[in-house]
Amino acid sequence: MIKLQPDIHKADLQICNNCIYDERVNGIHFDEEGVCNYCHQIDDLKDQYGTGQKKGEDQFAAIVEKVKKSGKGKKYDCIVGVSGGTDSSYMLYLSKQLGLRPLAVHYDNTWNSAIATENIRKVLSALDVDLYTHVTDNKEADDIFKAFFKASVAEIEASTDLALAETMYRAASKYGIKYVFEGHSFITEGITPVGRNYFDGKYIKSIHKKYGSMKMKTYPLMTFSRFLYWTVFKRIKKIRPFWYINYNKEEARAFLEKEYDWKYYGGHHLENRMTAFFHSYYMPIKFNTDFRNNTLSARVRMGKTTREEAWKEYNTEPHLEEDLLNYFKKRLGLSEEEFQRIMDLPPKSWYEFPTYKKRFELLRPLFFTLAKANLVPMSFYLKYCFPAKKNK
Repeated sequence: MIKLQPDIHKADLQICNNCIYDERVNGIHFDEEGVCNYCHQIDDLKDQYGTGQKKGEDQFAAIVEKVKKSGKGKKYDCIVGVSGGTDSSYMLYLSKQLGLRPLAVHYDNTWNSAIATENIRKVLSALDVDLYTHVTDNKEADDIFKAFFKASVAEIEASTDLALAETMYRAASKYGIKYVFEGHSFITEGITPVGRNYFDGKYIKSIHKKYGSMKMKTYPLMTFSRFLYWTVFKRIKKIRPFWYINYNKEEARAFLEKEYDWKYYGGHHLENRMTAFFHSYYMPIKFNTDFRNNTLSARVRMGKTTREEAWKEYNTEPHLEEDLLNYFKKRLGLSEEEFQRIMDLPPKSWYEFPTYKKRFELLRPLFFTLAKANLVPMSFYLKYCFPAKKNK
């Protein structure tokens, strides 16, 4: 893996003076003080949502009252997507503390770690929360993953992210729920630049059509028309509570461990074995991209670590679960030679395949209106509805 010198002051790249994003980050630019546009984006969002301030707390309190009112007479009043990770687990606890009646929703791509599965069980059992799960046929799920791997594109786990969104919409529609809670925090995670992190239904369908070998029968594909159906016609709102309120991920993790015997899985996004392969091996090795800079930069912005400490950690090898590579090859039916041949192929990018991206850009005014009404996440509008600088 190509890594830079650990000393941030000796790096041959321009690095943000406020975090550790450097000039290799897609779409980055710096102001006259050397601060990157992504740090400014975080500041703008904090002002807009009043994150951790009275303004944000009041806005979220008003949302909670609307959720309760909309769910009156129903078994559930909100959806909470769960993965077994810190944020979604704590979101369930928070929902119950607020007097809400959440339905937990999980998309099972059949690559869950045992720790994540047990975390979900423990928290749901302790909080007495029902679970709605969609499980894709394991051979079909593997065929989609293998298609993306064979295509040599970065978004090997895109099918999981989109399927979870579609599954939450389906559950909300089935039970007449108008609010979906998501555990994302731009404060603790940042907003990943779109350069190597793009996905939509057309992209997934086009990759699978070209490189897959099975029909998609059980996979919950979200097409453009379904996306509009959920947002414009069903008007199911997406709420990210951590955008409004003060949220401390370390304290949340400690609380979950103490109260529910919840277990940590080794790192951000490592609760799923496909996600772990993506973050710990595939992106760093094939694309020379390490998404740890998102979380590390967030920690620097919050004052939880120094730029020097974050840069040093960023220049260490990512944690790689023992036998994960062998598990990946075996599940996808790849010989050592085929695996290495594909890893050695030149990387391709999402813009080389059919997507909805241009359509999102053309409909930017619509999606801005939907984002302001919490009908689509604001991060979707910021990442998908503007022209993206292409990675080279």
